[in-house]
Amino acid sequence: MSEVKICGIDEAGRGALAGPLAVAACVLKKEIKGLNDSKKLSAKRRKELFNEIAVNSQFLIVYFSNHQIDELGLSECLRRALKLFKQHFAGYELLYDGNANYGTGVKTMIKADGKVAQVSAASILAKVSRDELMSAWGEIYPAYGYASHKGYGTKAHLAAIRNLGECELTRKSFIVKSFQPTLFEA
Repeated sequence: MSEVKICGIDEAGRGALAGPLAVAACVLKKEIKGLNDSKKLSAKRRKELFNEIAVNSQFLIVYFSNHQIDELGLSECLRRALKLFKQHFAGYELLYDGNANYGTGVKTMIKADGKVAQVSAASILAKVSRDELMSAWGEIYPAYGYASHKGYGTKAHLAAIRNLGECELTRKSFIVKSFQPTLFEA
């Protein structure tokens, strides 16, 4: 009986207000020590593990721009990524972090990024690659601070949007509640 090979899947940038969504799928060729949910690792440790994963795995990272997210919606972007991974990693058991498979039949597990090595590896691949893209965008749009907050809804990012307006990377379909009028505003 042959051993089931697992392809782990996770994403980064789902809740960001700017920039792309990165979705990674990973099949490890050997055990890698220290894997965990990317959010629980320091940036330095994530980068070290990223380099080790890159040479000891078969992986694919798919990006959806903020414009694609605005046009298609996050769910459709994730559905397309999962369908692509099913084709690319045919013969593997796919496991996606979370509880929704968007009608693709891919297995899901809540908090798999901290429990299953292949999903942890995918989490690291997605986060490091997206963070590096956002840091590069930070050089083009330094006033927005993308190198530090990576496009997430931090106080600094919200202040930049308030003061400078939207830029090319802003997800226009995302509604920032603090920007919405309330019943008590004049």
